[in-house]
Parts: sequence; C-alpha cells; structure tokens
Amino acid sequence: MEAENDTILTQFLLLGLSEDPEWQPVLFGLFLSMYLVTVLGNLLIILAVSCDSHLHTPMYFFLSNLSLADIGFISTTVPKMLVNIHTQSKDISYIQCLTQTYFFTTLVGVDNILLTIMAYDRFMAICHPLRYTVIMNPRLCVHLVLLSWLILSWVSLIHVLLVNRLTFSMGTEIPHFFCELAQLLKVATSDTFINNLFVYLATALLGVFPVTGILYSYSQIVSSFLRMSSMKTKSKAFSTCGSHLCVVSLFCGTGLGVYLTSALTHSSQASSVASVMYTVVTPMLNPFIYSLRNRDVKGALGRLLSRASSGP
Repeated sequence: MEAENDTILTQFLLLGLSEDPEWQPVLFGLFLSMYLVTVLGNLLIILAVSCDSHLHTPMYFFLSNLSLADIGFISTTVPKMLVNIHTQSKDISYIQCLTQTYFFTTLVGVDNILLTIMAYDRFMAICHPLRYTVIMNPRLCVHLVLLSWLILSWVSLIHVLLVNRLTFSMGTEIPHFFCELAQLLKVATSDTFINNLFVYLATALLGVFPVTGILYSYSQIVSSFLRMSSMKTKSKAFSTCGSHLCVVSLFCGTGLGVYLTSALTHSSQASSVASVMYTVVTPMLNPFIYSLRNRDVKGALGRLLSRASSGP
C-alpha cells in the first residue's frame, strides 16, 4: 500500500455484528431496546441515591457513580452502531473512532476501579465496623472517585496518542461494532510494539491489581463471615455484599469471556458477539441486580416512583 494512502486516511469501516440485510431491523430494535433500558435503569439508581437520605452512604455513593459510568459506557458504542444500521452505512470518521476508543477505554477502566473501591468499602464495613465511618468519610470517597477518573483519563489519552502515530490503509475495515483498542492495533499497517507494550503494562496495573484487591477484600469478608455467630448478623452482612459480588462476577466473567474468545478463536464475529456481553448486557443488568437483591435500593426506588406517580 502506498505511503500516500496511509497519510490521508479520514475514516474506517465498522463491519458490525452482521452484514445480512434481514438481520439489520432485528439488531436495531434489540440494541435500541437494551440501550433505553440501560439508560433508564441507571438513571433511576442515580435518582434514588440522590433523593433518598437513607442511601447517603459511601456504598451508594459509589453505586451512583458506577451507574453514571455505565450510562457513559454504553453511550460510547451503541448510538453510533444504531445510526450506522439506520443509515445502512459502515463509516466512522478517524476522529470519531479515536474519540470512541478514548471514552470506551476510560469508562471500562473506571468501572473496574469503582468495583474495587466498592469491595474495599464492604471490607471496611464488615471487618472494621467501628472505624468504618471515620475511614470512609465523604472527603475520601470523593477523592477516590475523582482519582479513578483522573488516572483512567490519562491512561486512555496515552493509548489514543500512541494510536494516532500509527498508519492505516485506505478503507480499513474494523471487524467490530465499535472502535476497540485491540481491534485498531490489529488493523494497523505500522509497527505496534510500543502500543502493545503499553497495553500490557496498563492491563497489569489497572486490571490485575484491582482483581487482586477484590479477591483480598472478599477473602477477609468470608473469614469475618465465618466467625460470626448470629444468623441475623450473617444475613445482614451477606445482603450488603451479594449485589456487589454478582456485579463483579458478571463484569469480570464477561470480560474474561471476551479475552478467551479473542485468544482461542480467529473468528472476528465470535469476538464481537462476546463483546456485546460486557459492553451492553452488563451495564443493562447492573441496575436490576442492585434493585432486586438490595432491600434499601428497592425501597428507595419504590418511594421515588410513588412520589412521581402521585405528582406535586
């Protein structure tokens, strides 16, 4: 491919989940429905936490931030796919692609860090209840959330700047429904050694360490749980951890499934379908998990909906 063609690249082609015309209306309706359910569900969680004084605690503060990140997470990928299906187009501009990569990388990382912070919060609440309110004070909670956004924003910016120095052929096709970083590196025509090196480093720091932190927190929680003699105390401790543990399992499980699918199969379509699980399904299910398994959230949502239905 001539060098001139590499320097004037203005757009990529997103192949999407299926090129079959008969499937396009089905995919449009399905993903539009999932997108609306996800946004509505997470907005309800944010409103419930904001409006109900019973939920003004560190755990629910982190939950509302997780819901906010999930709204941004799914809004980064699905709307563009819906537009492309509706207009029967595969185009995404170079700038749009890099922007999508930046926000997707930031938000998936923020989700991961927030889940780790929430595990630490549960560890402190169950294993060190007398010091909990002193340690997990509002100032620390705000700083932890801001720090997670700041760190991931800079890491994602470095990723995008490294991608920006790569060259791509004209008419480059991305076998995915959004501009995922790994897919961009696969279709680049220049050397991606530095990019891959930074990906491995970032994954080690922002992937392995948080998972280790979650496992450590829950090992201490389980140890404390086994020492409890009262069934009522055990039930209360389990109820505060059950929802978070389900969300962590879903997030990590689907993410691991995408990684294994990419590593074990060369089918780009199989990898794209697997990606739907953690980019669309997981953000959609999180509000249901917290509202159905958590009595406090369920009660707050009930009060919020009753106030809305009764009017002023």
